[in-house]
Parts: sequence; structure tokens; C-alpha cells
Amino acid sequence: MAQLFPPSSNALARGTIYGAVVILGAITWAGNEWIRSSYVTQVNVVRDQPVPFSHDHHVSGLGLDCRYCHASVETSAFAGMPATETCMGCHSIIWKDSPLLAPVRESWRTRRPLAWTRVYDVPDFVYFNHSIHIAKGIGCESCHGRVDRMPLMRKAVSLHMEWCLDCHRHPEQEIRESEAVFAFGRPERRIKAPDRSAPSTTKEPLSGEQLVANYGIAKLQLTDCVICHR
Repeated sequence: MAQLFPPSSNALARGTIYGAVVILGAITWAGNEWIRSSYVTQVNVVRDQPVPFSHDHHVSGLGLDCRYCHASVETSAFAGMPATETCMGCHSIIWKDSPLLAPVRESWRTRRPLAWTRVYDVPDFVYFNHSIHIAKGIGCESCHGRVDRMPLMRKAVSLHMEWCLDCHRHPEQEIRESEAVFAFGRPERRIKAPDRSAPSTTKEPLSGEQLVANYGIAKLQLTDCVICHR
């Protein structure tokens, strides 16, 4: 029987197979890069807000604690947003006629809350509780970054599942003592002296493993699906 295909067909078939593998790999790589891009994750993208609130000014400049505005962060799944009354506690006196704060004054006058744009948002199938993270020594900075250096709020991390799991597998890398949870830059921890006239003394910080044990964190349970998917 005569040969149906010339010998060159073998090279063509091999080239087609190799080319398909390369193309498939390129598509996988491109998809992986796309899903991690700021276009999808919105990392470091500043969102439009009704008022250009500066964490840099309020936290670094004025020394406000996170809980002053996010009052429910220690007791609720949600950190909460400040009521207009909180803003007007200062801005009824300071910058009370500033054009930038006109939406705040309008909210105060009409009793309609400001419509802030969410910067961090997890999918509906993901359960996240702020209070348990705070109670177990995870600082605001671990997820939100150095907001004390952000003139305008932006997302610092992707919130991809792999990012969350990395912390759940190794909580000792992010855990802090309770007094440092709301601080930024991992400041030196101090013990208050009994005598207020005496200077505070420093102490050697506990290791991450020691803190994990002190907080009673069961590391093996942190990667169970039901922890985040309920």
C-alpha cells in the first residue's frame, strides 16, 4: 500500500504538539498574571470617596487610634464606619467651612450617612471576622498596610485565598501582643511602671511561636475549609 503521508508530516505533527503545549502554557501564564494584576485585585488603586479622607493626617499627624472611627472592630465581624457625628465632633470647630468637608456638613444637616466606597471587600462565600483577628493579636497593619502613610486609602493586599492561607499556616509571622495590635510599624512594646513618676521599662518581645501558644491558637484548625467558608 502506498504511503499516505510524506515523511515531513511527522515533523509537522511534532511541531503542532509542541506548539499547542507552548500556547497552553502561555495562556496559563497570562491568566495567572492577569488575575494578580492591580486591574483585578485593585491593589494600590485609590477609590473615589465622597470626602478625601487622609489616614496619614489623622493617624500619623493627629495620633488618632483606629477605634476612634472603626468603633466596632473589637466586638463585631465588621470594623464599622464612623457616623457623621464622629466627624463633626472635630469638624464643627476645625475646618468647619472647608469646601472639601461640604459632604460631611450636608450629611449632618440631612441626617443621611455618607456613602463611602468600600476598599476591602471579600466575596459573599467568604466569612471574615475582624473581632477574632484582633482578639488573637493580628494587627490592622497586617491586612491594611501602613495606612498611617496613606494620604488616600488604598488596598494593600490582594485578599487572594493563597494570601489568607499563608497567614493561617504561619500566624507566628504576623501575630503581636495585644497592646501593639492597633500600632503601626511594629513599635517597641513597654511595660508601665507601678510608679507613674518612674520611667517605663522595656522588655524582650515574645517570639511569634510563644504568642501563638499564649493566645491558644490551634494552627492545624486554621486551614480547615469551614474557618472561612460557612
